[in-house]
Amino acid sequence: MKMTKKAITLSLGLVVMGSASFAQSLSDAKKALDAEQYQKAASMLKNLVKSQASKGENYYNLGEVYLRMDYVDSARAVFTQGVTADPKNSLNYIGLGEADLFSNNPTSAKTNFAKAVEVSSKKDWIPQLYIGKAYIASDKPDFESALPYLQKAEELDAGDKDAETFLALGDYYALQKKNSEALQNYMRAGNINEALLRGRVQIGRMYKESRAFAESEEALKEVIAKDPNYGPAYREIAELYMQWALQISNEFAARSAQAVENYKKYIDLTDNSFESKLRYAQFLFYAKDYKTLQEVTSSLAVSSPNDPKALVVSRLRGYSAFENKNYPQALEYMNDFFAKAKDPSRIIASDYLYLGKSLLQNGNDSLAYTTILKAVAMDSTTTEALDEVAMALFKAKKYGQAGDAYAVSVKANPEGKNTLTNYYYLGTAKYYDYAIKDRDGKNPSKQIMVDADSAFAHIIKVKNDFALAYTFRARVAKYSDDPVNPKWTAVPFYEQLIQLVTVTKPELAAGAAKDLVEAYVYVGSFYAQTDKEKGKEYLNKALAIDPQNPGAQNRLKELTAPAPKAPVKKK
Repeated sequence: MKMTKKAITLSLGLVVMGSASFAQSLSDAKKALDAEQYQKAASMLKNLVKSQASKGENYYNLGEVYLRMDYVDSARAVFTQGVTADPKNSLNYIGLGEADLFSNNPTSAKTNFAKAVEVSSKKDWIPQLYIGKAYIASDKPDFESALPYLQKAEELDAGDKDAETFLALGDYYALQKKNSEALQNYMRAGNINEALLRGRVQIGRMYKESRAFAESEEALKEVIAKDPNYGPAYREIAELYMQWALQISNEFAARSAQAVENYKKYIDLTDNSFESKLRYAQFLFYAKDYKTLQEVTSSLAVSSPNDPKALVVSRLRGYSAFENKNYPQALEYMNDFFAKAKDPSRIIASDYLYLGKSLLQNGNDSLAYTTILKAVAMDSTTTEALDEVAMALFKAKKYGQAGDAYAVSVKANPEGKNTLTNYYYLGTAKYYDYAIKDRDGKNPSKQIMVDADSAFAHIIKVKNDFALAYTFRARVAKYSDDPVNPKWTAVPFYEQLIQLVTVTKPELAAGAAKDLVEAYVYVGSFYAQTDKEKGKEYLNKALAIDPQNPGAQNRLKELTAPAPKAPVKKK
């Protein structure tokens, strides 16, 4: 599930300017924001906007809080007010540019950034630094655009006075998994300002992403020892324990419990706001604590029904209800979510996945199929759910839809663990689909049988001892043959089956007895046309397995019956 903001976007950096009392207030807001106490920071900054209405820094930092809370429109409105109040201050132009990037409008962002540079001093590194950070703050970082600004900020800050420059460079490299370069910059930031904990948390995060779990734990515990009230460290160590749990299955229960415990501490140390609880709910989903997730989301739905992010609550309520096996309620919640989701860009693959799975569990397999297809189109890792729908369709004898579903599955996930099984059901479904439509006089496309044969041929190529694949290739060929003047195109496949289960792997014969009889009867009938003794040999082999087989009995009778007497010519 996508979080509302990258946790890596750390160094928000509030600018400290003005009188001593103003600086202290802004410093407090900076600490609150760095500690991810968004409501507290927003409240402080709103007061500053009222009391220091001409200070552009106040508007900028309040707008930054809104961006971190994913309220882009609110942020843009505050930045615009800041430009009006203090038009020569570069920060709110940068804020508008960052909001543009959040809205996927890089052209407008570039214009706003250019304006910020225009109104600022050429020796001031702050605009360069903040523009660089803005380019890596959104969900789609623009590293190419960010680097020149960050480098320029470092160049202008000749005395290395600002730790945030190196913190931002650390974030720049960490986002690209360039851990060595990131570590160097985080260390430099810490050397400039030992009280700066964010870089230390990031170092622990990098260890986690490298799966050096013990080293990550040690680094994060050091941060907590320095400041037991620093919330982000608890969030990061919670996510460490969750990843640890997912990587080592026999430790999942213990580590996931540690993860939830530490995330609760994070919630308690932050503002316990709707946003914090919502992030907690998202974390519970990852932790697979669906029971608690249902409790938390139910509470959020009641306490904040009109919050702009209530849509996410609806989503998670549907997810948790499904995972708690309350399928009717899951369908209700997911339908409610889609009814409220007016912006298609807010819908993710797992939304279609859970709606489709809920439909399936409530007996609507056809609609489940079309819904999960949308999930697969967005994320191929959801194909296992498509397999479930395909099987439901197959069992319901909706062979056309089942075959199409399996075709999508094998194409989307060709290396999946169930791929061969899916190819088998793909071929079988196509075979039955054609046969039924042909029986009912619907003139089905020959391509259906071509697809069926291709599926079985693929199985044989990958696993040449899959007996049923030979059987069905033979059946497809037999069904596609001319019934009046047959070319006996199934013979090679039946002979390959016979060779496989009687010579190459005779241990398969018992499990393939019925198919072997089918092969003996068909091949015997073929040879009987030109070599009666050879035909009898195959037919007798069929009767040795199934003495009452009518096909073998009738064909043998035809072969052993005396030839009809020539008619006597009348004198």
